[in-house]
Amino acid sequence: MAIIKPFKGIRPPKELVEQVASRPYDVLNSEEAREEAKGNEKSLYHIIKPEIDFPAGTDEHDPKVYEKAAENFQMFQDKGWLVQDEKENYYVYAQTMNGKTQYGLVVGAYVPDYMNGVIKKHELTRRDKEEDRMKHVRVNNANIEPVFFAYPDNAELDAIVKKYTSQRPEYDFIAPGDGFGHSFWVIDKEEDITAITKAFKAMPALYIADGHHRSAAAALVGAEKAQQNANHQGNEEYNYFMAVCFPANQLTIIDYNRVVKDLNGLSEQFLTAVSKNFVVEEKGIEVYKPQALHNFSLYLDGKWYSLTAKPGTYDDNDPIGVLDVTISSNLILDEILGIKDLRSDKRIDFVGGIRGLEELKKRVDSGEMKVALALYPVSMKQLMDIADTGNIMPPKTTWFEPKLRSGLVIHKLS
Repeated sequence: MAIIKPFKGIRPPKELVEQVASRPYDVLNSEEAREEAKGNEKSLYHIIKPEIDFPAGTDEHDPKVYEKAAENFQMFQDKGWLVQDEKENYYVYAQTMNGKTQYGLVVGAYVPDYMNGVIKKHELTRRDKEEDRMKHVRVNNANIEPVFFAYPDNAELDAIVKKYTSQRPEYDFIAPGDGFGHSFWVIDKEEDITAITKAFKAMPALYIADGHHRSAAAALVGAEKAQQNANHQGNEEYNYFMAVCFPANQLTIIDYNRVVKDLNGLSEQFLTAVSKNFVVEEKGIEVYKPQALHNFSLYLDGKWYSLTAKPGTYDDNDPIGVLDVTISSNLILDEILGIKDLRSDKRIDFVGGIRGLEELKKRVDSGEMKVALALYPVSMKQLMDIADTGNIMPPKTTWFEPKLRSGLVIHKLS
């Protein structure tokens, strides 16, 4: 059963939300954040990427940079740019992209649920990235940015969400840059709060969709605080961290594609080698998009090819073996191109499908890369099957879009 609770969100007054809200910390670098925050002292980047308040080139992991985050977070509250709600609420956060809207519930997720596997992961995390976010949570004593969960579809929750979203939203704006819509409602009626808590309690599991490092960091800091508190009861605010939970059927996973710098010493032999395990069809110069599971598209020397994995080269009964990332990693990247470790090999790079397949063509045509491989996107069912069986997806398998906007609501740990 999944334990959640409402919380007293800290959030911007309605008229300031567009100035405060920002993209998540990990989708842009320091220079881009500096540029986006230019002339806007109220931008959340001053809290989540506080290195922008120092000279260019300052190490973002310098202790004084973390301290600056906490100082700015306090200043935002002192100036009334962020204000705490009087009572504990749940919230609805909706995102609209390409005419499709997904509705998430903002809740306090339970730290022990992360530790004991009720909150399920499908990716490995890197200790250095966890450590960075842990420092950020500790110094601010808050989850400044939410994590992104999926939950099994639930008609009762759909009805509650619909009741609130048929009213006028608290926030409603189109974000600059990506053009996605962001809307936000406060769920403040006690009977609805109780019903939401109860509906989650009946769920066997929640699934991390995006934000494995943030989830790990938030949970680890919560567990740390529990250990440090001699009078720990189990109901303290630090036992919870902020998550936006979406019904699985509303989420879309976008393809996550690969580009490789060289053919590992092969030239015309490369396609011959590929045809051992794949049916190869030349498609010409028009962009070719994978049509189904186990169909790939390859771009090489100005031409697109369709590759279809031959029967017997994969195992559809194995939750990892069924994945196209596994098939392409084993039979093309490793076997032919000699790329063993996707995390560390400098010959490979990854391109989120939001950029389109033209981006793959561009990077190969420029000479920077030699070959591109596009994959059919993973489904939510595949993701949940993997998490349910305790398996871990290969690196760079899923790309969720739109990303959660940061700064609509913040969760304090005390």
